[in-house]
Amino acid sequence: MATVQMKVRPEDLSRVPQGNERIPEPGILVIFGASGDLTKRKLLPALFHLRQNNLLPQQFAIVGVARRPLGDEFAQDMKQGVIEFGGADASDPVLADFVNHISYFPLNFDDASHYAALDKELDRIAKEKGIGGDRLFYLATAPEYFTQIVENLGAQGMAQPANGRAAVVIEKPFGHDLDSARELNHRVNAVFHENQVFRIDHYLGKETVQNLLVFRFANGIFEPVWNRNYIDHVQITAAETLGVEGRGPFYEKAGALRDVVQNHVMQLLSLVAAEPPSSFDADSVRREKLKVWRAIPPIPILNTVRGQYGPGMINGQRVIGYRDEERVSPESGTETFAAVRLEIENWRWAGVPFYLRAGKRLKKRATEISIQFKQPPLLIFNRMMSGGGPCSEIQPNLLTIRIQPDEGIALRFGAKVPTSPEMSVCPVYMDFDYSTAFGTSSANGYERLLLDAMLGDQTLFAHRDGVEITWALYTPILEAWAAKKPEVFPNYFAGSWGPECADHLLEKEGRTWRNDLGRKA
Repeated sequence: MATVQMKVRPEDLSRVPQGNERIPEPGILVIFGASGDLTKRKLLPALFHLRQNNLLPQQFAIVGVARRPLGDEFAQDMKQGVIEFGGADASDPVLADFVNHISYFPLNFDDASHYAALDKELDRIAKEKGIGGDRLFYLATAPEYFTQIVENLGAQGMAQPANGRAAVVIEKPFGHDLDSARELNHRVNAVFHENQVFRIDHYLGKETVQNLLVFRFANGIFEPVWNRNYIDHVQITAAETLGVEGRGPFYEKAGALRDVVQNHVMQLLSLVAAEPPSSFDADSVRREKLKVWRAIPPIPILNTVRGQYGPGMINGQRVIGYRDEERVSPESGTETFAAVRLEIENWRWAGVPFYLRAGKRLKKRATEISIQFKQPPLLIFNRMMSGGGPCSEIQPNLLTIRIQPDEGIALRFGAKVPTSPEMSVCPVYMDFDYSTAFGTSSANGYERLLLDAMLGDQTLFAHRDGVEITWALYTPILEAWAAKKPEVFPNYFAGSWGPECADHLLEKEGRTWRNDLGRKA
């Protein structure tokens, strides 16, 4: 099966604007929960990459906040994180300068008096470094501290400063069901206005996700066939080979549906299915995404599947089952795999099924969107083909959008086999990937999101309405699952593609999951 690699011509790439019009105003980024892995592995490396690319102002400061009294060792620990996880050279003078902008402030999240001291410390740093009043508060803490921190910031007057702009970034999960999401939104919006709130979903920082709208609406050959007349069905898969990685207590409360499907996968679905926005600004894009979610009718419980992994083999290594993981109940009913079938009842998508699945300890790490087109009405070539193998029948056209780990887009179509005495048609592939076209990058997806948050651009962030609409779709499923203990758990081996019952979602309609995920369509 032939594959054609697609590249960007250097002369075209040279025409890309290189201006610095997106540099934020000088300000201070305050990271609550800064002693956790997220700060060291993702946030600080992303900020360093922005500094490398001259996308941070000259006057800026990063203040880590957590309970432990770390002092000066915090900045050195973050330096090691940037080297290890951000690909920085230890001798890079830009890194040395970047570390000089990092400091630490110990604080108990539930002690209101500590916030007054933090406010004074931020004012001191701002005066020392010539920074104005802009403050971005990043909540990289456990969810139970979100409202506590927000309300203490509000009580101290730090959410609505007299000078400068304040905003808050909130990591998922945004609640654990509809009621908790509504309460969280209500309490946050009592302190910060909605245009100050940035609910971050790191999937939206990935280049291919951002490219979805460009791919659809900047290329005239795809938009005319992007509808129910030409598309047979859509599959979205978020597969991981990892288990819970020591986060047993967190995952026991979450599960695959809460952890991945309700947020990451639904964001991908909205970008695949949305109508063209009037412009690429936050309000216009948000409106079209909301229309998609509102057009999804309640999901019947019969169109859902849950699973839990047992022992198995991952990459040649034997791994334990979920119930044997550290701090997991030996009788746990938490799902590590979830799949749903849903439809979007609007003019564009009526009758087109969308199949969504996400799971841990699956055969391969891959997040992909597969769009399968309908077959031609008269398959004249099938009459001439036999003998089995990939060329024994015409395969439908398939467009695959790879989100991770190898970001790219591939298209499968049929072509005649050269020198064949008969009309033999085989699938061939046109494959575009970012690393081949633009070179490898050490970016982790947070760069764009952090920059947008500093600029006040909410386009790639979740709005409270969207959070509540998606929770309204999935809360009834969670309630139904909680009311009836799964009869057979675990029901799939680690290293497989999940439980067999997930296959039945598609098989009863004459379809199958796409399991050859990876570099080609």
